[in-house]
Amino acid sequence: MKKPRILFTGNFLERHWGNGRTGIDMRLAAGAIRNEWEMLAFSERDVARFLAPLGFMRNIGARMMNARLVKTVRNWKPDIMFISHCDYVTNEALADARSACPGMCIVHINCDPVETAHCRAQIARRTESCDAIFVTTAGEVLKQWTTGRNVVGFFPNPSDPSYEVEDNSAKTDFKWDLFFAGRPALADARRALLDSLQPRLPSSVRFGLFGMDVAPLVTGRAYEEAVAASKMGLSINRFEGWKWYASDRITHLMANGVLTFQYDGNDMQHFFGDGETVYFHTPEELAERVDWFNRHDDARRRMASAGRAAYRRMFDARRVLKYMVETVLGEPCSEQYEWAEEVYR
Repeated sequence: MKKPRILFTGNFLERHWGNGRTGIDMRLAAGAIRNEWEMLAFSERDVARFLAPLGFMRNIGARMMNARLVKTVRNWKPDIMFISHCDYVTNEALADARSACPGMCIVHINCDPVETAHCRAQIARRTESCDAIFVTTAGEVLKQWTTGRNVVGFFPNPSDPSYEVEDNSAKTDFKWDLFFAGRPALADARRALLDSLQPRLPSSVRFGLFGMDVAPLVTGRAYEEAVAASKMGLSINRFEGWKWYASDRITHLMANGVLTFQYDGNDMQHFFGDGETVYFHTPEELAERVDWFNRHDDARRRMASAGRAAYRRMFDARRVLKYMVETVLGEPCSEQYEWAEEVYR
């Protein structure tokens, strides 16, 4: 495979002026650079906001942004354009971009839970305009978005050492024994779990709980500092029971050496064994295991270290991106990817 030119059209959080959490778009862009591939970033929401007259006429800003995106494609001529959620990017603009750069492949990536109507609508909207769709959920649900002309598959939340800079498995001094941060949402299973968990935790466990309508949410640098100061963390999702689904929270925890607790019904055992992460099924089990690892720090450090190494190796952004590029180009996999079975054409 020749080195591709990749245009990442996503959310690069420039309008937050350094106070946004780094997401999948940035990690994949970093993976392209580490693969020594040519990369260009186009921050859809930021461009739309900056072009909007008076800063708030977003419909006008969105139209102008779409024109700039087509111009960017015409000028830079990428081999592949990745677009993430990008609600402002129209399919008409993608068609114009394809005309401006014949032969370019267009790939939609989506990291939201597919149980929500909004996420399903986002994906369905791109079935006719994109050559490939990759989501962070696996299973039969992916088949509904195949058209006979595209490829639909799973991709894991990527990690990059420029963003996951900590190794909490090597630390012994923490501010928080257990960490969780999140925004509450409708039909949110996390709220019930947290309400059941908290009274079951012994008073010796210092629980850093941020957001969820019970405490101020931490973002940006404050979020990174909270992760760095946490011994253990909860990788819990709004919706559980979907094959291989996890929010990018799992990256922030496991790849930084934070001992990670996750629900046992998402089939993540396919990737991580009992020596690399802690699985639970009920709030009672979760409370018991948090208490045990809080009192047995050598075991905590060993498991967190093993989980960190496994996550960084398996879900390295260079590797995840290489898989998606090989798949969309129809090339054979250059190595054995642990998730490659979950692809439909």
